[in-house]
Amino acid sequence: MLTSDFDYHLPSHMIAQTPMEPRDHSRLLTLDRANGGVKHRNFYELPDLLREGDMLVFNDSRVFPARLKGRGEPSRREIELLLLTRLGEGKWRTLVRPGRRMRAGAEFTVVDRDGGSEIHGRVLEVEEAGTRLVSFEDEFDLRNVGVIPLPPYIHESLDDPERYQTVYSDREGSAAAPTAGLHFTQRLLDRLDDMGVEKAFVTLHVGWDSFRPVKAESADEHEMHSEYWELSATSADAINRAKREGRRIISVGTTAVRLLENAAILGDGADGLLTEGSGWVDLFITPGFEFRVIDGLITNFHLPRSTLLMLVSAFAGRENVLAAYREAVEARYRFYSFGDAMLIA
Repeated sequence: MLTSDFDYHLPSHMIAQTPMEPRDHSRLLTLDRANGGVKHRNFYELPDLLREGDMLVFNDSRVFPARLKGRGEPSRREIELLLLTRLGEGKWRTLVRPGRRMRAGAEFTVVDRDGGSEIHGRVLEVEEAGTRLVSFEDEFDLRNVGVIPLPPYIHESLDDPERYQTVYSDREGSAAAPTAGLHFTQRLLDRLDDMGVEKAFVTLHVGWDSFRPVKAESADEHEMHSEYWELSATSADAINRAKREGRRIISVGTTAVRLLENAAILGDGADGLLTEGSGWVDLFITPGFEFRVIDGLITNFHLPRSTLLMLVSAFAGRENVLAAYREAVEARYRFYSFGDAMLIA
């Protein structure tokens, strides 16, 4: 399976730079994964496309202020850090820009946004993937130092950082938003409640792989980075009950898919049933994967040659997905994190 099999052409002006207002007025492309049929709707029409008893599974992770600005020492040249994963007290896996200045042993300083206290750090190791392990001399409050990071393809500033959070976000820990959930408003969630659509919440803290391109020519050679997940007994029981009753399990976003399918594998759940748990997941879903849990997927339009596009293709068929993407380009949909959505069922 070649990475180039998941490429497509997207004009740069179709990459959404700002969120839709209101959230649920994004467009919604529906894809029938059985026959590849495509229809065009609006996201606020989602209740018309679901039925009583459907189970929507949401990732309630919240983006933390992971982007830090600082300076290298002793050069005092500007640097930028993106914190990915906390590995222990004062120790983080990060992305650093510019990387050439931040070799193992390099020292740096981060200053809080008020220009007050300084936090000193050091690069411990440069990993093969290009990430850096860094340590800070002192613990600090990220809310005073960092800002909410946006993906590198978004060049506009965001007036309200909450627009890069879902309205139901709760558990802080993601370096990127689970963007399929950005389309939901509280009013839309209330409408779904009223019609008998059930909800379950899971947690997967989104890391670098959400926007990291696959560089290997063979997709099988790509290494996924682990992300932390939690599945409560309450959510596992609710999902299992829906599964036993033959009701549809519809994942809101690819992150929740990876959590659910990983939990089923860990529990040897050939029947798609889950047990509560937590841990680290590096599941790489590509065509040929046997889905045990989900029956439907709400997702955004993803980058070419990305692990997320491969996951969606595994669920709906590569030809179906690429044909739907071509139609979305022709119909001038908005792409990526602040873009429009798909419902695949």
